[in-house]
Amino acid sequence: MIDNNQTNEFEHRNLAAYAVKSFETLGRKYSEKEHPLRTPFQRDRDRIIHSTAFRRLEYKTQVFIYHEGDYYRNRLTHTLEVQQIARTIARILRLNEDLVEAISLAHDIGHTPFGHNGETILNSLMLKNGFKGFEHNRQGLRIADKLENKYPQFQGLNLSFEVREGIIKHITSYDLPAEDTEYEEFVKNPSPSLESQIVNFADEIAYTCHDLDDGLKSGMISFQDLRNIQLWKDIESASYTENLNDELKRIVIIRNLINFLVEDLVEQSWSNIKRSGISSVDDVRKSEPILSHSKELKEKHIQMRKLLEDNMYSHFRVVRMAQKAARVIENLFNSYIDEPKQLPPHTQKKIEREPKEIVICDYIAGMTDRYALLEHQKLFDPDFSV
Repeated sequence: MIDNNQTNEFEHRNLAAYAVKSFETLGRKYSEKEHPLRTPFQRDRDRIIHSTAFRRLEYKTQVFIYHEGDYYRNRLTHTLEVQQIARTIARILRLNEDLVEAISLAHDIGHTPFGHNGETILNSLMLKNGFKGFEHNRQGLRIADKLENKYPQFQGLNLSFEVREGIIKHITSYDLPAEDTEYEEFVKNPSPSLESQIVNFADEIAYTCHDLDDGLKSGMISFQDLRNIQLWKDIESASYTENLNDELKRIVIIRNLINFLVEDLVEQSWSNIKRSGISSVDDVRKSEPILSHSKELKEKHIQMRKLLEDNMYSHFRVVRMAQKAARVIENLFNSYIDEPKQLPPHTQKKIEREPKEIVICDYIAGMTDRYALLEHQKLFDPDFSV
């Protein structure tokens, strides 16, 4: 029977010197006996998958609120796409796939309903009430460390240091968390593991390509809009789509775009790794971030991002949804602040241990889109029976 000794030997023999090895994990907050068959990072992955916060991602917005259509991506499908891309990159770079998978699956568990718009309004509301604000990386770590209660021995999921590091240090063009001195264990080094850095890039590749795909499907973006986008033109010219209908053309080009972005990242990152001279995980953490796209691609990617911002994220349909989301969350928050007894009894009890603003923020952040809309209807529609 395969046991952890064999897995550890496999990692020692096959992973790069600068990869995080399961048997070298920096450990958990609460000591636990290790599982005889699963590595620490495999256990972390399983704990995340079975968490309440992970399941709720199915009904949380990526760009479109869930009732806009079943064929658009939601936060869960996005997460799975990030995981798939990240594992591919990790295997090529000889990094720890299990760690990459766990971080990928956990990277968005702190997201609010209604995507980044929900995060923005909750941040504003908490600041107005004299608190630090709201940021989904910090909330993700709070969920993992405290809010998930599935084990009698400890609060939270008791994830390994490396997965928790990947959650709090997640960063992309649209995820730019401020340095948080509350978590001293993570701020002493400038960079997280390469496994964590992979997830950052896989996230950006996934949402760029798949938001573009959803934008084309929804009609917010047209092929005509893309005619001057150099990255799109490069992929289209190499995709042989002349005789395809628009649907197949879109599918083929998006698929090839993902492949191109992954290949560019891998090639440039290999070059960066060799040039950096790193030989351990400690070297990685003490260096500035090592993984990157090529300079040429970075410039083309900026142009693509601007198109998404101008034509999709600023589209009147998306802006209307954003404003609706802001009103829903603000109304819920203020209503609960005025009268906390409207909260479920188990949530009210938490106010005995923490400020009501924090408890209410946790409660709203954990809602799905549809639950938030239903709760708003219950509280503000006089014809709706509670």
